[in-house]
Parts: sequence; structure tokens; C-alpha cells
Amino acid sequence: MTSQPRPALAVIGGSGFYDFFDDEAHTVEVDTPYGAPSAPIAIGTVEGRAVAFLPRHGRRHEYSPHTLPYQANMWALRSVGVRRVLAPCAVGSLRPDWGPGTVVVPDQLVDRTSGRAQTYFDGGGVHVYFADPYCAQLRGVVASAASDRMPVRESGTMVVVEGPRFSTRAESRWFAAQGWELVNMTGHPEAVLARELEMCYAPVALVTDLDAGVADGDGVRAADVFAEFERNIGPFKQLIRQAISAVEDNDTCESCRVHAGVSLPFELP
Repeated sequence: MTSQPRPALAVIGGSGFYDFFDDEAHTVEVDTPYGAPSAPIAIGTVEGRAVAFLPRHGRRHEYSPHTLPYQANMWALRSVGVRRVLAPCAVGSLRPDWGPGTVVVPDQLVDRTSGRAQTYFDGGGVHVYFADPYCAQLRGVVASAASDRMPVRESGTMVVVEGPRFSTRAESRWFAAQGWELVNMTGHPEAVLARELEMCYAPVALVTDLDAGVADGDGVRAADVFAEFERNIGPFKQLIRQAISAVEDNDTCESCRVHAGVSLPFELP
């Protein structure tokens, strides 16, 4: 590791996004106080920059959303030098006009999960700013990387459910009635853990289906979700590469530095 550049940028790949680098990359095994991450971290080069890549669900999709080692994943990334994270993910749409293939950079999050470890600070009276859960700078970078093949919607609210089941029609209609646009199973606690570690974080959401209450039919089926993601994976990866090339700063932005004046119970990695 000492002879390799430390990656300031990372990509966390979601369902169907299990690899990223075209050229040779090396892997790093990272031990954390929270156990092992989903997979060894791959470090390669994208647009001339050292980038870390972690498949969120493991290399062979070993982890379900409610069993993911979220704390270990984010801790491991920061340990190897990461300060800015792009987080591609598959989402369901709660709007009929945002159909499969739509890419959204959400600006808000609603947590409807239960039972997940969602903080590093179980003591010490530490509270983090989370009114705006995603890094505005990174969101802007992704929006600027949009193309005719893959346009990007620049805002939206993503509700995160526990899973691994999909929503009922009644739940889906309720989510939509609140004005929320997207539904997902992994966005929380990933985003808040990144904030607690003072890492910039932005999800890049690829719509794979209309949620159960949005349209008539049989509802959401996992096979259809994976098929839609696979259909879009080429241009979706290119969008992420373009976004990486547009990131101007390797360090955490001022808005995501949330511990100023606060005494932490431990030192950040």
C-alpha cells in the first residue's frame, strides 16, 4: 500500500455494479473495528486519478440490504484515504413519468428502515448536521456529467425501506402521496455514516422499475430489476467516470465538515 497512491475518491457499486476498472487494479484488505467490509477494496485509475471501488453487496451479491456491513464499509474507505464518495444505486420510481432508465441525483432522504446500526457515536453526545444529507458539490458534478444518452434529474427525495421485500401497493401509494420520488433499500445508513466520518457523499440513482403502487401490473420483481440495471450498466458507468473527471477537489468540502468545535470520543481513521 505504501507504494500506491491513496485514493481520495471512491465509488460504491450497487446491485448489478460489481466491478468498475477497465485496467489492472489492486485490492486492499482492510480490517476495521466493525468487522470486514463487503469485499476487499479495489484501487485503480480513472481519468488519471486514483479511485477506490467497493461493491456494496459483495462481489457476488452476498449481502442483502438489511445485512450489509455499512459501518465497516465506510470506515474502510476512509481508512485508505477516501474523502469523497459517489454511490450508484438501483431505485424504484414513485412517479410514472420517471420510468426505468431515468438517472436521478437525490437531494433529500427519508429513513423508513429499522434495526440497522446507523452511527459510530453511541456515546459522547455527538450530533451531526444532516438537514441536507448529500454533498451539494458532488451532486453538481454528477449533474454536469449528464449526456444525451444518460440525462440526469438534479433533485428528488429518496425514501429508504428496510427490505429485503419490496413495497406493498398501499405503502407505495403512501410514499408517493408524501411527494417522495424514489424508493431504495441501501441509502440509509450509508449516507449518515459518511457524514459522521466527514466524507462528501452523493448517491447516483438509476431507476429500474415503477414501484408497486405507481402502475398496474404484477408489482416489482427482482429479476426485472437486475435486467434493467444490466441494460443500462455501460452508459451508467460512463456517467460515473465523467463525474470523476469533473471532481476538482480531493478533500472534504466545508459543508461536509461537521465536527468543528466538537470533541469526538475517538479519532477518525
